Formats: sequence, structure tokens, C-alpha cells
Amino acid sequence: MIPTDDAGSVLSADELNERIRGLLARSGGRLSVEQRREYEVLVVEWAAAVRGEIVKAA
Repeated sequence: MIPTDDAGSVLSADELNERIRGLLARSGGRLSVEQRREYEVLVVEWAAAVRGEIVKAA
């Protein structure tokens, strides 16, 4: 699952980072099982986005 914005565009590393931070802020740092799954997906997608942005910049 690739996180997208409301328009269906793939999210940038910065946008994914904001979603991760928001999830942690809303949960108070204690993630439920469902939130943990969402966190894991976001972190994997963030890492992929970072790698992609580094390759594009090179």
C-alpha cells in the first residue's frame, strides 16, 4: 500500500514524515495494534521515498 494524498498523488518523504509525526502525537506515543500497523507502513514508505529522492537528486 503506497500512501497517497486526497488527490491520489504519491506522498513525498516530507509528507510521510508529517503523517508519522501526527500519528505519534495523536496517540501520545502509545500506539494501538492498528496504529502500529499504520506506523510500520508509513515508515517503510518514508524510507522508500527518501531513497527515491536521493536518487533523483543525484
